[in-house]
Amino acid sequence: MSETGVAARPDYAPKIPASLDPVAGFEQGVWVKGDWHLHCCHSTDSTNNSVGKIIGFAERHGFDYLVITDHDVHVQGDVANHTWADPEYTSEKLLLFYGGELTAARGHINILSAEPYDHQRVFDARDARDWNLLALKKELGIHMSANHPSTKNHYGYSFDLADSVEIWNGSTWPKNIPGVRIWDDMLLSGRMLGARGGSDAHHGVPDRPELTTPNTPEATANYVGTPTTWIFARERTKDAILEALVQGRATVSANPFNPRVELYADLDGDGRMDMMMGDNAKPTGAAITFEVRLVGGGIKGAVYRVKVVKNRQDFVTLLTDPETQTVRFSDTPSPDGRSYYRVEVEGPQSTYPEVPNSMALSQNMIGLSNPIYFNYDPEF
Repeated sequence: MSETGVAARPDYAPKIPASLDPVAGFEQGVWVKGDWHLHCCHSTDSTNNSVGKIIGFAERHGFDYLVITDHDVHVQGDVANHTWADPEYTSEKLLLFYGGELTAARGHINILSAEPYDHQRVFDARDARDWNLLALKKELGIHMSANHPSTKNHYGYSFDLADSVEIWNGSTWPKNIPGVRIWDDMLLSGRMLGARGGSDAHHGVPDRPELTTPNTPEATANYVGTPTTWIFARERTKDAILEALVQGRATVSANPFNPRVELYADLDGDGRMDMMMGDNAKPTGAAITFEVRLVGGGIKGAVYRVKVVKNRQDFVTLLTDPETQTVRFSDTPSPDGRSYYRVEVEGPQSTYPEVPNSMALSQNMIGLSNPIYFNYDPEF
């Protein structure tokens, strides 16, 4: 009770933390690339897309990790005895996650795990209250990722259930713009929500002409890696990759031949970058220098347009140096409030030879970064 005799109301809002742990640094770690959303022949709306075809394609193109997330409703929740039990679901080159797309009346969630889990229980609870799903998620130790939050089959669950959100679904960029706005809303509300991409590819190139279907053209426009999600993990293991995805040490590129968008910050002003995407720190009260790097791939000598978003608002737009493929900007985050910074990069698309029609659908969007945070409550 308060001094007035009125019961004090609990404060549920995110707080400005008095202190934060030091940022982890990025001297040790590895970049890996992959696709978090794919469908094979175990989804009934997929064509010419066997498990072996998907994995073989990913191996040829140098991907590091993959998960096939078939619609669980197509097998009444029994993905363990369908997708996971497929003898082709194996690779000596790829880290293969276990997962499925929870396909329910109020939305779609990608369930992700480093090891097999009881997906049947998730499917059976698909219409439960969110707090019951949260308890089940914790019990099973699984990752829940909000799929395509602004499309017809949107994510209709609480974002407090989500460990990550799919901000880029499929090669067609414009349809994802409303979903990015939803993500910005979550960030502005105080949630540190890691973002990823996912091709959501359903269709493969037929092995014989007579296998062609009306959906076959999609195979040349949207397939593995459109978009590609890059993860900076402490090591090349599935547990470390999921950990980094939750933290937001990730970036999304339209295709694997585009440059990887990286965002860093110099917190202490010593001239060296010491924060990266996903990091959260107390602002010093002084101006902070940020650096955007476009790494690997891309068009030699091209100039890319970098838009910086701060707290859901366009902050500044800059052009990269054509030689270094970098650009810097400065700002002073408020010591008394929360701030986040992320970037979007536009420019000429790199060619994806085996998915040649994807570039036009992605238009000028090359890639997006996760945010760098200041004064966010890590307990919220």
